[in-house]
Amino acid sequence: MRRLRRAKIVATLGPASSSAAVIARLFEAGADVFRINMSHTSHDKMRELVAAIRSVEKQFDRPIGILVDLQGPKLRVGAFAGGSAQLAKNATFTFDTDTAAGNAERVCLPHPEIFAAVKPGHTLLLDDGKIRLTVEDAQPKKLTTKVVVGGKLSDRKGVSLPDSTLPFSALAEKDRSDLEAALDAGIDWVALSFIQRPEDIAEAKKITRGRAAVMAKIEKPQAVSRLQEILELCDALMVARGDLGVEMPIEKVPGVQKQMTRAARWAGKPVVVATQMLESMINAPVPTRAEVSDVATAIFEGADAVMLSAESAAGQYPAEAVAMMNRIAEEVEHDPTYRSIVTAQRAEPEATGADAIADAARQIAEHLELSALVCWTGSGSTGLRVARERPKPPVIALSPRVETGRKLSLVWGVHCVITEDAHDLDDMVNRAGRIAFREGFARAGERVIIVAGVPLGTPGATNMLRIAYIGDKADDV
Repeated sequence: MRRLRRAKIVATLGPASSSAAVIARLFEAGADVFRINMSHTSHDKMRELVAAIRSVEKQFDRPIGILVDLQGPKLRVGAFAGGSAQLAKNATFTFDTDTAAGNAERVCLPHPEIFAAVKPGHTLLLDDGKIRLTVEDAQPKKLTTKVVVGGKLSDRKGVSLPDSTLPFSALAEKDRSDLEAALDAGIDWVALSFIQRPEDIAEAKKITRGRAAVMAKIEKPQAVSRLQEILELCDALMVARGDLGVEMPIEKVPGVQKQMTRAARWAGKPVVVATQMLESMINAPVPTRAEVSDVATAIFEGADAVMLSAESAAGQYPAEAVAMMNRIAEEVEHDPTYRSIVTAQRAEPEATGADAIADAARQIAEHLELSALVCWTGSGSTGLRVARERPKPPVIALSPRVETGRKLSLVWGVHCVITEDAHDLDDMVNRAGRIAFREGFARAGERVIIVAGVPLGTPGATNMLRIAYIGDKADDV
């Protein structure tokens, strides 16, 4: 199951893709990581999906990553008499703590944190940004606003606050319960919604304790403004363009996507571009030209992964959507301009031994036109540092830990093979060559470069480079 592309594909599971048979079809079509959205999934269903993914993993003998996406706090207005109200432009509209049914002049807002955080001049967005209000007066239990963009507002529609930092955690009670259940099920990545500050990441990491890698979903302007601090603590980023496009002017989202992709690449952290990538394929067998261009742009930028949401979870063509994304990525990466664009965005290596070795391995492999860059990695950190360099030759990560292989399934260009740890240097070199040959990355008479740490099995001790020649037989290195 060698992929013919470097960018990875994340496919969301749902009603259209919850059986092991469909999951297997999605994997064959090109999915590398499967996402389980806890906004729509019970604990029992989540465990069923994890078991189905693991059975597919066993069937294909390839590590497959599982990403559990937590819902995050949901802010909603109360109920209206008659189920809805029409908010007129330039009218005054009030939010208060009175639980009585609302009307065209007021409604209950059952979130005291909002009253504490909002100030005059701040914006409130309702129903995914369709209705826009500006706060004119803020009291402890009452907000008086002016309707800038009106419309029909129904019961319990969502509230977004792009200008306000709310004084509560990104982990609601439901999220904590979902996270514990997911960790017990053995998932690999957890995505945190509603990130506002780096402390939100620290709180999640205190719970995960290394049992899963933590991905920060950047969907609020507050998180964008503190991106570097968040990057230092998280294990990966997700550009959550749906909510980001609600909470900031939509024309700013493409620039923010580019900034985040570049910042994550410089930090050596995986970055996933998500939301509405092939949206029309929910109901159509082919995407629009604009959607194809959108996916291609993310690939050209060097994103580690692109993600399908409803397209694979609830659409009529889940496997076709994955296959289309796979074809787009393959075509982009064969484009004559792709390599120059990816190379131009490469950051200088950090002043560490691991980064210096990864950079040197990339330069040697490209200069000598070696067939593959093979790295032995226990925790996955060596694989991440090598992938950060975006080398031209394929990257093979060898690890004794299946958890590491599953984690690296999200990372650009990394083909992970689970194998027992090397016994000595000769075994390390010989087995790397044999696996490169067996997996179809190198042929007899070609050479590979091997990156590892000595003493063997020492985490973070990447300090060795070897060039190996592939002999006339698979075991002749």
